[in-house]
Amino acid sequence: MRELTGWSKDLRVTADGDGVVAMVGVAGLRMLADRTGLTAGISTVLARPGFDPVHDRGRVLTDIACSIAAGGTDVYDIEALRAQAALFGPVASDTTALRALGEISDSGLHRIDAARAKSRAHLWSLLPAGVPEATYAGGLSMGETIVLRVDGTITVAHSRKEHAEATFKKTFGFHSLGVWIDNTGELAALMPRPGNAGANTAADLIEVLRQAIAQIPADRRDDLLITSDGAGASHTLIDWLHSLDQTGGRRVAYSIGFDVDEHVRAACNRRPDDWWVPCLSNTTGEVIDGLQVTEITDLLRERLTGLKWPKTMRVIVRRRKLFDHEQATLFDTCGYRYSAFVTNTGAHGPDGLSVQRADARHRVHARVEDDVRTTKDTGLGHLPSKQWQVNKAWCAAVTIAVVLTAWMRLYALTGALAKAEPKTLRYRIFQTPARLVRARRYRWLRLPHTWPWATDLATAIEIIRRMPMPAT
Repeated sequence: MRELTGWSKDLRVTADGDGVVAMVGVAGLRMLADRTGLTAGISTVLARPGFDPVHDRGRVLTDIACSIAAGGTDVYDIEALRAQAALFGPVASDTTALRALGEISDSGLHRIDAARAKSRAHLWSLLPAGVPEATYAGGLSMGETIVLRVDGTITVAHSRKEHAEATFKKTFGFHSLGVWIDNTGELAALMPRPGNAGANTAADLIEVLRQAIAQIPADRRDDLLITSDGAGASHTLIDWLHSLDQTGGRRVAYSIGFDVDEHVRAACNRRPDDWWVPCLSNTTGEVIDGLQVTEITDLLRERLTGLKWPKTMRVIVRRRKLFDHEQATLFDTCGYRYSAFVTNTGAHGPDGLSVQRADARHRVHARVEDDVRTTKDTGLGHLPSKQWQVNKAWCAAVTIAVVLTAWMRLYALTGALAKAEPKTLRYRIFQTPARLVRARRYRWLRLPHTWPWATDLATAIEIIRRMPMPAT
């Protein structure tokens, strides 16, 4: 037993250390906010005549976002940055930060979105290899297409808060909608909503997608793919997406989950076995045993026309045999479990997709579940205030936190760290300590040479420090 505990036998702790700072990696995030013009942009849009605060409101909001990216779950966690004044300079207190969130109106939130879009355009223009291509089926490229994935998520409230309501999952809290950019991992738009908001409320889905599209730089908005699960299967949403695709010079494709009703089931049962083809694996692109797909648009044409669905809409169905332990439903499915989606991407032409590829492209929508999970782990898992307006502003800070983390991966990190999840980056990069020394007119951060990711962090901060700032 002595061998197991001997390492701590001579260990003692004091609280009088000097010249040591923590959260060095957060300096990289903070620099990113500054060098992309985001901090100054938010400062400008939140400025009010006759109001000259001690702590600039753009600085306060990006500092809140940085504390969230580093693992903070409450406004109070900004105090961790405030304690590192030797590194970060003056940082607002938690009470000032809370007051600053409460000052942001709905119009202020819209102006913050505009500032965020402008900063994104600047950063995308600087990416050495350009914006990454979205892929599916083990690496098939979607080319220049920007892919927007929309999904909802529940944030549980453990106390009475404004607009906290019972949710469709039998919990109590909030039901937010988010749109993530699949190419880059950025959170394009986040709409906090009361807990009783519907999963398939078309007006909300359209609004959050409008906000997301506005975040895409103007020169990249002409080739979009919108994906959603079955919650998006409404006439109103698909008609709106169809209208976007009809706008001159713009291509807006969609791939949306569709309800498997009696008409869809009947069409599936009528389709002969030799019309069903194997699905492609998400990871390797090879065929999957036991999972098959076919198109049934022709079998539903009369009904689709009668219901005035867009003529370009294809209905594609996937099936698998019920497992031995699965209970068959009351509906006649011939021993299969069906799922369906619709798309306006044709089967022919230079941009056409076969049934197999259209299905493979749709199934990678599941990647959004990882985006939802990591976003909830980056501040969305807890809305800190009893006041709705403060929580909406907190969600704006969450969006910035997710975006700054994505920008760090895109612009400044390489190798495994460029694909690492936020939790990994917090442990390896953001929360790294260092010794702060002054020499040759500069402040120098001396990272521990034994830290495996010290060189990666030092390189990343230097890359960000040299980033060209946008023209004013």
